[in-house]
Amino acid sequence: MTAQKRPIIVIKRKVSHGGHHGGAWKVAYADFVTAMMALFIVLWLLGSSAKVRKAVAGYFNDPHSSLKESGTQKTGNDDTLPADRQNVEKLKEQIEKAIREQRAFDKLAKQIEITITAEGLRIELIEDKSGTFFQSGSAQLSDSGQKLLALLAGQLKFLPNHLLLEGHTDAQPYSDNAAYTNWELSADRANAARRLLQQDGVGKSQISQVRGYADQFLRVKNNPLDPTNRRISIIVQWLEVPTVPDTAGGKKDVGTAEAKVRAVIIPPNPTQKK
Repeated sequence: MTAQKRPIIVIKRKVSHGGHHGGAWKVAYADFVTAMMALFIVLWLLGSSAKVRKAVAGYFNDPHSSLKESGTQKTGNDDTLPADRQNVEKLKEQIEKAIREQRAFDKLAKQIEITITAEGLRIELIEDKSGTFFQSGSAQLSDSGQKLLALLAGQLKFLPNHLLLEGHTDAQPYSDNAAYTNWELSADRANAARRLLQQDGVGKSQISQVRGYADQFLRVKNNPLDPTNRRISIIVQWLEVPTVPDTAGGKKDVGTAEAKVRAVIIPPNPTQKK
């Protein structure tokens, strides 16, 4: 009798690490990385300036309104340098280059003067007999004045420096009306320049002072009626880097992030030509 063959049964056991415990470590690792990222963000914010913290907080409160403050809405020259004593010459050259590149301002080269003074970088828009930047005897900006101030706003609005605006006139009496004199005219012209700069992007907090000097600081002292005595000055005030005592009793630089504008105590003496 032939022995009956038994079928061969092969049992394959599949070893799997899935199921309940298979991906648990991935979730735990992701939570760990998220927590570390949050920790580093908090540490970065604690070490950042008040301006950065304000911008971050403003973004979470209202992302659209904080774009300007956080710097994500820049459309101009990202290479604009703050006016401190190390790079003021570069800033001066940068502004002069921007003006030169505008062919419309070729004829106004003699009416724009940029100098380095004790207060900071002084940009002067100088009038002529016909009225270059303002309509004659008025605080109404001319077309050239509006275009040039808009160009300057594009260069100055990204600076951390404060701006100081001055209005100057010649010694010719404005009118017989004592209610409106060269004092009012100089102040009104400075404010007209301020409004246009702010309209084109310069922040409200960036303007530190607006001054009207009438004919008290003549550009041409030996000729008080010279039309070039009529001018608007924009002063980019110095940034001073604060210092703190180090362990050796000296001072060390803490960087420009928290730099403060130097307080001007002595009245300015605008650039004068004899």
